[in-house]
Amino acid sequence: MLFPKKPTSRFLLFTLTLLLLLLSSPININASDPTSSEDDSDDLEQLLALDEQEDQQQEGQDSEASVRFSEAEVLSKAQRIVLELNSDNSKRVIDANEYVLVLGYAPWCARSAELMPQFAEAATSLKELGSPLLMAKLDAERYPKVASSLDIKGFPTLLLFVNGTSQAYTGGFSADEIVIWARKKTGVPVVRISSTTEAEEILNKHQMFVIGLFEKFEGPDYEAFIKAATSDNEIQFLEAGSIEVAKVLYPDIKATNLFLGLVKSEPERYTSYEGTFETESILKFLDYNKFPLVTKLTELNSFRVYSSPVKLQVYVFAKADDFKTLLEPLQDVARKFITKILFIYVDIMDENLAKPFLTLFGLEDSKSTLVTAFDNKISSKFLLQSDPTPSNIEEFCSGLLHGSIATYFKSQPIPDNKNSSVLAVVGKTFDDLVLNSPKNVLLEVYTPWCINCDTTSKQVEKLAKHFKGLDNLVFAKIDASANEHPKLQVDDYPSLFLYKAGDKDSPIKLSTKSSSKELAAFINKHVKAKDQVPKDEL
Repeated sequence: MLFPKKPTSRFLLFTLTLLLLLLSSPININASDPTSSEDDSDDLEQLLALDEQEDQQQEGQDSEASVRFSEAEVLSKAQRIVLELNSDNSKRVIDANEYVLVLGYAPWCARSAELMPQFAEAATSLKELGSPLLMAKLDAERYPKVASSLDIKGFPTLLLFVNGTSQAYTGGFSADEIVIWARKKTGVPVVRISSTTEAEEILNKHQMFVIGLFEKFEGPDYEAFIKAATSDNEIQFLEAGSIEVAKVLYPDIKATNLFLGLVKSEPERYTSYEGTFETESILKFLDYNKFPLVTKLTELNSFRVYSSPVKLQVYVFAKADDFKTLLEPLQDVARKFITKILFIYVDIMDENLAKPFLTLFGLEDSKSTLVTAFDNKISSKFLLQSDPTPSNIEEFCSGLLHGSIATYFKSQPIPDNKNSSVLAVVGKTFDDLVLNSPKNVLLEVYTPWCINCDTTSKQVEKLAKHFKGLDNLVFAKIDASANEHPKLQVDDYPSLFLYKAGDKDSPIKLSTKSSSKELAAFINKHVKAKDQVPKDEL
């Protein structure tokens, strides 16, 4: 403990009172009251118990404060290792050092704030390892000209400068991942483990690593291993020439002279590589097996998740407490779909992460557990519409693999169009009211945030009144922000389409810049009236 424990105020008051009593009065025990001594003793014990309880609380608070102080001191020390760049020293520092890793940040950026302590911790580790890499940071908001000269455009940005030439950072964003990437890029793609003691230290240090066992550190197999280690940006590669050393890291090694395995600190801990020692094959093996059974999505790992070669991804949105009970059974489900489906957990209360996904399903206000899926090969999305029990999730995943789950298209509730001159179409009614309607349909596609949509909507309302006597023409509108349909692919808003009776597969697009009279003339040209069209002016 950094500071001696201070006596509590209650303890000081009790001690002072007791001392005054002892000094001012002789001790008097009343023999005629047999409970007197016991009562006094009980009172004293209660007071002592209260003091002990308060002392323990104070100890806990002091201990917590000590931990916070220790953590702050470590962070402060780490941040001092990171050089602060400015207008005067940036060019000099980058030109004078062979390797400089620069973090461009903005004080108001939440992701910058999340990355900063990881960056500082990595700087400490790299210094202890004797790395030649200099770690530096730049407040890009305070020094915009320097940021522009270094090509820092967003926040946070990590750039590695090698002899003054920059290259993009492509690693992970935890302190360990930054260290691994930095060492690989500065000449240490593989760490050789020569003793069981070193191997045991590795187990306590790395959450994930690759172990390669080789009889000799040469030959085509070993060269493929080294190339894979250099190409990979996230995982620490280790090599051993002794089966005894390798078994500390991977106990189930069967081979005696050539082996490669992936070790992760999670239930699915060991995965052995069964392929031939070719660089691309090794990298593919790692890409498909490096994620946990269930990955928690964060701001910092989001890019890695989205870019995974496992294109079928299941997202579970839940509150943190609810997910605790779901995690273990979900891992059991995920184990059955390893390398085929990537399972991802998103805290549904984290709006920055959850809301963009849930909006795609029209469920952005939901707070209950939801299970969705994306097939990134064909840009399709799916929704589990039954209770998110483990058995239902497993059935959902099987359906995804076999293609028997229908693609999800969001839709608003079916509206009441009674007495409406312009029918409101939603995703669920697009087939009935537009594609399967025996009539011609003039459809307006709009969004609430569209600047020009209001003008077009007013034109459509006028046209609907003008052509109200035309029985074979229907006017309709659909909010594309809240409704989807596979045959409605629109990129610009507002849009107007005429779906002609008998040819609904080839709608005619109308110009939204046309006047009401021009639109009316277009309709007269393409729609044959069964009844006389009213002649009132638009």
